This record gives sequence, C-alpha cells and structure tokens, in this order.
Amino acid sequence: MNRGKELAEGSSSPGGSDPSAGAVTPSRYESQKRRDWNTFGQFLKNQRPPVALSQCNSNHVLEFLRYLDQFGKTKVHLQGCIFYGQPEPPAPCTCPLRQAWGSLDALIGRLRAAYEENGGSAEMNPFASGGIRIYLREVKECQSKARGIPYKKKKKKTSDESNSSSNMPFS
Repeated sequence: MNRGKELAEGSSSPGGSDPSAGAVTPSRYESQKRRDWNTFGQFLKNQRPPVALSQCNSNHVLEFLRYLDQFGKTKVHLQGCIFYGQPEPPAPCTCPLRQAWGSLDALIGRLRAAYEENGGSAEMNPFASGGIRIYLREVKECQSKARGIPYKKKKKKTSDESNSSSNMPFS
C-alpha cells in the first residue's frame, strides 16, 4: 500500500487536483491533512471486515499507528543493543526503524482536526482519546531513552516575552 508509505514519509508530492478546491491552492498543512485523512480511510476499508468511519474507535487508530511503524526512518535501539541510549552510535546495528514520535504526534493532530472537519463530533473523536495520548507519551519516552535524546517541553511565551525586542535575533 503506497499511501501508507507516502503518509509515513510525509510526502509532499502533489496528488490529483481537486476540482472543488477552485483556484485557491491549499496550504501544505491542508494538503497533508487531506492525504492523511484519505490514507486513514483507506486503512479502515482494508480491514477485514471493513470498518465504517462511524464505527471507528481509538483501537483502530492505535492499529493504524502501529501499521505505519513499518515505514519509519528513525532508528530506535532495543534495550539489549550496545548502542541503547546513544544519540549518535559509531556503527550500524539491527535495531528497527520506526516512526518518530514527533511525526506521530503531528499526524494525530492533523487527523484529529480532519475528523471534526468531516462531520465527526469532538466528544466522539477517536484521535483525541486518552488511549492515544498515553500511546504517544509511551512512544516519546521509549524513543527518548533508546536514542539518548531527551525531549524538552517547549515553554510557552508570555505576552511580555513575545512583545520584547530582546527576543529579536537581528535587532
């Protein structure tokens, strides 16, 4: 299934033109969100038996995320690997390539928005469930330890900081 690979790689190759889009070219984010949504819909159709979007739940979303792992490009060392915890290992190893946590997090954000834009209710959004947040947190922690790269939480700027000229790089 090429669509899964395209999604996993964050491909920006243009798909077919959408006549309903008119003359306005959608942003890269909107194009990616549409591709992600279509890929997820295809994933549900390929299930045996096929799953209707109205029947989709967080378990289907988790299956989709695990399916996408096979197209990952991020080396995630296993605990028994001699390079476990090293950000830049000196030699190759046989540990698996996985989807990076940041890619999965961004994907879920796009699919969460697409679900509601396509008529789903915010209360029933399977992409917004606690199980998905827990899964993403576990992936983040696992990859951080395995790759020796701590993920730091971005601090939110206060309105004073964002208005300050001291934050300007070229002032």
